[in-house]
Amino acid sequence: MKTSIRTQLALTAALVGTAAAGTDTWFTPLTESALVVPPNGLEELASPWVTPTGISQKNAVSMREVEDAVLSPLQSIVRVPGLGTSASMFDMLAYDPSGEFLFIPHETFVGAGVTRYSVYDNSCEVLFSGDGTGNWANDYGAFDPCRFTPNGTLFLAEEWSGLGRVVEVMNPFAPADQIQTRVLTNFPRVSHEGINFSKKFDDTIYFVDEDRAGSIYKFVMATPGDYTVGQTFVLVVDAFLGDPSVNAPTGWTPDRIGSATWVPLTDATGTPLPGIPDPTVDPGRAGRGAADAAGGTPYRRPEDMAVGKLANGNEVIYFTATEEQTVYSVEMLENRPGNSQGKGHQKGHKGHNDGPSGAAIVRVFASETSTPKNVGFDPTTGVINSPDNLSIDALGNIYIIEDAPNGAPGGGDIWFVRDTDNDGVGESVDHFMTIQVDGAEATGMIWNPVIKSEFAVCVQHPDSTNLDNVPNGFGDAVWIFNVTPIPNQEFVEQLDAAEAPFGE
Repeated sequence: MKTSIRTQLALTAALVGTAAAGTDTWFTPLTESALVVPPNGLEELASPWVTPTGISQKNAVSMREVEDAVLSPLQSIVRVPGLGTSASMFDMLAYDPSGEFLFIPHETFVGAGVTRYSVYDNSCEVLFSGDGTGNWANDYGAFDPCRFTPNGTLFLAEEWSGLGRVVEVMNPFAPADQIQTRVLTNFPRVSHEGINFSKKFDDTIYFVDEDRAGSIYKFVMATPGDYTVGQTFVLVVDAFLGDPSVNAPTGWTPDRIGSATWVPLTDATGTPLPGIPDPTVDPGRAGRGAADAAGGTPYRRPEDMAVGKLANGNEVIYFTATEEQTVYSVEMLENRPGNSQGKGHQKGHKGHNDGPSGAAIVRVFASETSTPKNVGFDPTTGVINSPDNLSIDALGNIYIIEDAPNGAPGGGDIWFVRDTDNDGVGESVDHFMTIQVDGAEATGMIWNPVIKSEFAVCVQHPDSTNLDNVPNGFGDAVWIFNVTPIPNQEFVEQLDAAEAPFGE
């Protein structure tokens, strides 16, 4: 399948401009979380989310549809034998810039792969997957992040299974039997989830380590556009004096915000600096040890990440800290990402690179304990429970998707962060949507880069994926939402006129 002219044009257009957040709440917030319903119930099949007035939802694809040999004999989807509800694990969706395709990574323990869904043909095809043996020479585990790159390639990476590798699909539009992949060996091995490209610096990629003492990183390419060679940095908050290798000790929260610096772990070619372990080696998550050696500031399970722009024009990254019920913002103060070779480096958090080029400020963007909810609207009984994914619309507004319910009686929620002055600190967290599907969580929320009033969300690991317990189960699914019919038509017009963010 050749890249269309529409796709080629979109790849160029999508890199122009960066949205700045700051719109007011554009819907009437919900007042409670939904109760989950039995598997394969009407709600799961027809309307799995409770939404504000005017938002439509329709099923794009489900496992049952793909696997129905009568209706779709030429389609394919990942289903790993013996894994029950975790047999497919739709996760962090990626649109190509034309909006013609959605790429669906599979967060399975073994046999992880990626499926390409054609939006207009309504068809699925597995591009590649591991052999399911757990021998990582021929297998992959837990593909969680999925990002379309400025080069027109696709990033996947391993989280809790596999070896913490970043895998690049070189030709994501090709037929499955012609797909070419490579492991980016210069990237640190960590538990990858949030991984994203800078909108301001064409040589910078941000990523996180989803560990209970996980750090925040950036990778600065030696040559812009070449993902194979670069320098890795870890974020260090100046006030942090704790042990970065200890999982969530008392007292972490107050000393992990404020002024910060990007501390180098390697030189510009990826060679570890003195006293720093090689962050790229097998086995395991070697990047974590390198970050700890440099005094990288830990957070409790950093998961997803989004990149935006503040009102002052500075780039900002947002990341979730799932076990802290918190989302942080990191404002970049530098005019260019620092490429220090480690001058002044020492073990501990004071090993800063040169001058203000690596400076940042960390803030609490939104949290269950410090950010009010539904300000100016009826209150909600919902709580921010395990914030996991983040999504950003074409206007730069941030949405938080919970890693819940995972068997809880109440459904997981999606929240809108109201930051009208766009300073990286939310004034309110407003209850946006709630899922009703038994055993499932919402994942992969992403806004369409072309039809900017649309967004997609996955239903991941519902009870109905386990065919032993739910014959003819609906299974993991992707749903498409459209906000065009909402009462607030001014917001719709603003969306349509905005420049869409690239790749979330």
